Amino acid sequence: MKNKFWFLLLVLCGLTCSLNAQTKVSGIVYDKTNQPVPFANIVFKDSNIGTMSNEDGRFYLESPVTYNAIVVTSVGYSDRVVVLPKAINYDFKVVVSAAENLKEVLIYTGKTSKKDNPALDILRKIWERKRKNGLAQFDYYQMEKYEKVEFDMNTIDSAFMKRKFFKGMEFIFNHVDTSKVTGKTYLPVFINESLYEVYGNNKLKKVKEKLKANKNSGFSDNQQILSFVNDLYSDYDIYNNHLTFFDKSFTSPLSKTGIDVYNYVLRDSAYIDKKWCFNILFYPRRKNELTFKGDFWVSDTTFAIKKINMAVTKSANINWVKDIYIEQEFEVQNDSIFLLTRDYMMSDFALNKKEESKGMYGKRTTLYQNHQFNIEKPNSLYKDEVNYIDNDVYNKSEAYWKENRFENLNKDEKGIYKMLDTLQTVKKFQRLYDLVSILGSGYIQFGNFDYGPIFSTFGFNDVEGIRVRVGGRTYFGPNDAWRLQGYTAYGFDDDKFKYGVSGKWMVDKKKRIILSGGNRRDVEQIGASLTSTNDVLGRSFASSSLFNTSSNGKLTNINLTNVAVEIEPVKNLTFQTGFSYRTLASASPTFSLDYFTDASQTTTQSEVKQSEVNLQIEFTPNRKTVGYGVERSVVDSPYSRFFVNYNHGFKGMLDSDFDYDKIQLYYKQPIIIGPLGRTNIILEIGKTFGQIPLGLMNVIPGNQSYFTIENTFNNLNFYEFVTDQYATIQWNHNFGGRLFGRIPFMRKLNWREIVGVKTVYGSITEENKAINASGLTYIAPENGYWEYSAGIGNIFKVFRIDFTWRGNYLNTPEAQKFSVKGSFGFYF
Repeated sequence: MKNKFWFLLLVLCGLTCSLNAQTKVSGIVYDKTNQPVPFANIVFKDSNIGTMSNEDGRFYLESPVTYNAIVVTSVGYSDRVVVLPKAINYDFKVVVSAAENLKEVLIYTGKTSKKDNPALDILRKIWERKRKNGLAQFDYYQMEKYEKVEFDMNTIDSAFMKRKFFKGMEFIFNHVDTSKVTGKTYLPVFINESLYEVYGNNKLKKVKEKLKANKNSGFSDNQQILSFVNDLYSDYDIYNNHLTFFDKSFTSPLSKTGIDVYNYVLRDSAYIDKKWCFNILFYPRRKNELTFKGDFWVSDTTFAIKKINMAVTKSANINWVKDIYIEQEFEVQNDSIFLLTRDYMMSDFALNKKEESKGMYGKRTTLYQNHQFNIEKPNSLYKDEVNYIDNDVYNKSEAYWKENRFENLNKDEKGIYKMLDTLQTVKKFQRLYDLVSILGSGYIQFGNFDYGPIFSTFGFNDVEGIRVRVGGRTYFGPNDAWRLQGYTAYGFDDDKFKYGVSGKWMVDKKKRIILSGGNRRDVEQIGASLTSTNDVLGRSFASSSLFNTSSNGKLTNINLTNVAVEIEPVKNLTFQTGFSYRTLASASPTFSLDYFTDASQTTTQSEVKQSEVNLQIEFTPNRKTVGYGVERSVVDSPYSRFFVNYNHGFKGMLDSDFDYDKIQLYYKQPIIIGPLGRTNIILEIGKTFGQIPLGLMNVIPGNQSYFTIENTFNNLNFYEFVTDQYATIQWNHNFGGRLFGRIPFMRKLNWREIVGVKTVYGSITEENKAINASGLTYIAPENGYWEYSAGIGNIFKVFRIDFTWRGNYLNTPEAQKFSVKGSFGFYF
């Protein structure tokens, strides 16, 4: 099953070579001892068309012009001219000899000097002028933009194409081409084209892109793939100190800190478009860091970049990506203004970084034209629409695209639309596509009904024993205005059925006004989360995990009914208000929620009945979403989250038991600290005003599973600490392999180091202690409980292990002083 899942991501390509290029050459540069020569320069003789070998000495070079020889140079070695016997030359072995008498030249090799290096003098002038170049020098600007995103399957040999699996789909191999970057054959499987009008306001620091037209093929209805595409190709500026790709921060070769991580070499100078430019090579000083190799051309007067080519080094600590190649071109306007006109990025996704490994290219080509400056537009233009969709932009004719594309599609790109239309009629392919959708979304589709989520099917706890859960939802498409969901579950030990049902209806699409309601009767671990929720279909990992470190019997039978309305008046700012009614009762004879109902403490009550109204505000700046329906997918990029929830309990309403006010605040801030990795800071604060029993208290969330769960304390058991007011701070930092990469024997492991600290302070009022009849001793972390952890991530690329130590409260009964937790995940 796993191999079939990766099929759409890691397969298919032919060996047919494109006839467009006239000269192609690939090979490896060696020295006399048969060791690869990294970062050697290879150019076609009598041209400025060149490339640089990678860490393993490998290179690929092509040109539409016919050349008869290449020149291989590397400081410390004699120049080598290699004659090309034919137009297409693969697997060359080029041997260079150590130079006996080096000429005195202003070029450096190895770890180049930071003094008296002319390349660094030019780099400093780039830093001085970078804010004066390009669009940044205008108050207002506008332009037209064309973007093409393509996914291609690569590196498939003829034996693979002849497998029985492809029977009935052989026609797809008629559309193969050859990459001008790697020389590998590829088969296009997805293409998305978009046209935009772009408006920028540097005073407001706002950019508005208005979509004029969109056309795609392949997996156009799969939100997971569209979400991945949006996350994959975030915008970047090469003048910035750090560039973010795949949720990782790479040091830019134009960064002010670049001299600490790159070697720079002044290689050449020449006229480019009537501008005298310098050519500077750059390559990393150390392995395993998030860096590039490549070269750029820079003007000798404005010190603006004219052209840059760069590729991520293969030793960079990044998973599933074998190569990243970036190419940008700038045009000169008005003799001094350099504007980005072409941006090309290609990524090679693969299971490993071996040269022969099969994979998939992800390519984005962005073109800009018709720039205009200092035409002021009203500020309202730059306001983000909350939920706007214009279906006309997706229905443009082929004649429209033929007239408005900035560049023509090549023959293989033209054939993608027809080929994929045909492919999706093949039953074998459709079954495979369905499998990918199931594993990506967790649902199995039957017409307009989705069964799932399949990953919630089985669970276990002390009350229910083995638990089986089945459910589903309506699904007419990613932009559904309404959705119904439901599930039922059965526990083999308690011999009881549970269920949940809910519905959502978006009555106003522009402001995302959504009405919702539902009912749930189930067994829950209410001591697993501080910030409360009225989500009737929420599944608690704590109450239905298959394995636990200790007894998980403190469970609650919950019957929850709620109705709510929410609105998003401003992008990523949501208001919700609702009413809920719940009953809470212990689900286990060894656990009690009893409380005293009289001052003399003679009468107890076992069940809590509570009516409640709530108001919540959620603000998620920079969050990106996919889809326009009542439910949307969130693009997995870091964004802040600010959440405030206010609840008021009504005593007497629907026989409700308590009158109280509860306020809770949650704040999460991810911070990317350049090459040092990513930090996450989480703050939670809450307080309840009024007398409440255990079932309505705030339980400091413990973690009795073998897995790491965010917002829980790894060394706490359930109900170890109870509060009615609390404050928690969590800090964790992932260095991304920065430290391990400096240790020679650990570099190849690509492990990533994680450290963290969690602390919580809380207390309980005397009146709440007084009504406690549960038999559970109320303990609040009045001295400030804390724990600290160190972890190793990226083990076998998918596993992380955390070691956690308890900082205090070491003598608490059954205290966990040390724990080991693991987690699985797909991370770049």
